[in-house]
Amino acid sequence: MTKSDREIMEILEAYDLTRCAHSAGQLAGCDPKTVKRYVARRDAGGGDPFTRAPRPKLIDAFLPKVEELVDQSKGRIRADKVHERLVAMGFSGTERTTRRAVAAAKSAWRAGRRRTYRPWVPEPGLWLQFDWGDGPRVNGRKTSLFCAWLAWSRFRVVIPTWDQSLGTLIACLDATLRRIGGAPTYLLGDNAKTVTVEHVAGVAVRHPMVVAAGRHYGCVVHTCEPFDPESKGGVEATVKVAKADLVPTDANLRGAYASFAELVAACDQWCERIYARTHRETGAAPMDRLAV
Repeated sequence: MTKSDREIMEILEAYDLTRCAHSAGQLAGCDPKTVKRYVARRDAGGGDPFTRAPRPKLIDAFLPKVEELVDQSKGRIRADKVHERLVAMGFSGTERTTRRAVAAAKSAWRAGRRRTYRPWVPEPGLWLQFDWGDGPRVNGRKTSLFCAWLAWSRFRVVIPTWDQSLGTLIACLDATLRRIGGAPTYLLGDNAKTVTVEHVAGVAVRHPMVVAAGRHYGCVVHTCEPFDPESKGGVEATVKVAKADLVPTDANLRGAYASFAELVAACDQWCERIYARTHRETGAAPMDRLAV
C-alpha cells in the first residue's frame, strides 16, 4: 500500500533521529524494508520519495514505435491498428495496455502542437469576412444565407439566395458593400471554387472573376487556411447565429416561410435588430461603430 506524504515524512524523520532502519520502523509503525526503500530513494537523489516509482511494463520497449505511429498519423491512428503492428513485432501484452499507451502518446502529441491564440485587434475599414450557411426551405426548395461580418464594427449582413454560384456571390458582395456604404481593404472568404480555383505549391489561385470584382471595388480578396474555420471565426459565428434565428427549428419554434419574399423580409428585420443592439464586447451598437 502506498504511504501518504505525512507517513513518509514520519519515516524519514524517524530514520534521521535513530540512524537505524529497524528502530525507525518501530517508531513509524512500518516494516524496516519500507524505511530502507524510502531512505534509499531520498539519498540517491534520483527520485521523489513522495511519488511512486513506475513499474516496468511489457510495452516499454515498444513505446518508441507507438510514438512514431502516432506522429506519422498526426494523432489519428486507432489503438487497435497500433496493437496489430506491435503484435507483429513480438509484443505479447493485451490490447488494453496498447490502448493506454496510445492514449498517452496522443495526449503528449497534441500538447506539443496545441494552437496558440492571440488577441486579434482589427482596424476600422480593414477586414470584411463572408461565408455561406444553409437556409430554410421555401416551398420545398433549398435556400442559402450569404453572411458578411465587418470585423471592427461587428456589423453583420445576411442576404438569402437560391444558390451559391459565382454571379450570386458577386451580387451579394455588391449589396453588402452598398449597405455598409464603403469598401474595406480586404475581403476574406473560404476556399470555395467560386473564390479559389486551386492551390499550387500551397498558394491559393483566385478565380479571375473574383479578382476582377475585387479590383473594381478596390478590395483585395483573401481566403482562410483550408479546413481551418477558426481563421475567420467572426463570420462563422454570424452564420451560426443567423441559422439559429432564421431557420425554422424546434428550438426557435419559427414557422415555415410561405414565400421567398417573406424570407427576405425576415432577414432584413434580423439585420436591423442586430445593427441597433449593443454588442457585448465593444459596448456599442454596430451601427454607431460603422459610422467611424
